[in-house]
Amino acid sequence: MSVWFIAFILGFVEGLTEFIPVSSTGHLLIAQHWVPRQSELYNVVIQCGAVLVVLPLFAERLRMLRRWREPAARTFLAKIGVAFLITAVGGLILKKLHVKLPEEVGPVAWALIVGGVLFLVVELLLRGRRLVDEIPWSVAVAVGLAQLVAAAFPGASRSGTTILIALALGTGRGAATEFSFLVGIPTLLAAGALEIAKGLHDHTTENWGALGFASVVAAAVSFIAVKWLLRFVQTHTFTGFGLYRIAAGLALLGLAWAGK
Repeated sequence: MSVWFIAFILGFVEGLTEFIPVSSTGHLLIAQHWVPRQSELYNVVIQCGAVLVVLPLFAERLRMLRRWREPAARTFLAKIGVAFLITAVGGLILKKLHVKLPEEVGPVAWALIVGGVLFLVVELLLRGRRLVDEIPWSVAVAVGLAQLVAAAFPGASRSGTTILIALALGTGRGAATEFSFLVGIPTLLAAGALEIAKGLHDHTTENWGALGFASVVAAAVSFIAVKWLLRFVQTHTFTGFGLYRIAAGLALLGLAWAGK
């Protein structure tokens, strides 16, 4: 199989699923059961491609960096910083404990199913409830911790877990989605920078041309997916994503059972 075709498939999967709450890591692990498995460096770098391209979609929020002296802007940036710091410190601890992503489909499938059920339950509990568009400190801390859960359990989904906890704490769907994305930007870029530095230090052999192509594909698809999702959550719930996760998880368990 051509390395360029593999790069296209993995870039497309990454771009489509990085910010949509269905788990990009889980889908990449699934895809790599049919195409040659790639290195952790490969997976992290294409995540960076998916993240960088969405920055223009948050231009208004990013202008807060120039207005950091304003109390509201400073507080919001501080909340992003706290969520990121919790994830960064926790992520280093997980690395020290040698927590690695499993190569088996089973854990991914169960994480997809559990996450899907939780989305259905939370949406049911939120029916008729008034949600707020503010991000309190409790949500900022919870989002930071939720990212660690996603890092330890592939299939849980970073965006899915963070959006889910924000919704459960009473945050509106649009605000929860936006905050999840904004916290994900420094988180994923930092993870990518560390992995690239490690790869260069260890002189890791990588097809940088194919990796660059996969990153471009991921970036293009991610831009479209994020733009669509930000509009979608203004008028829809996450129930459909919950049902998809359950169906995908059950399908994976069926495939795993059939392959035994």
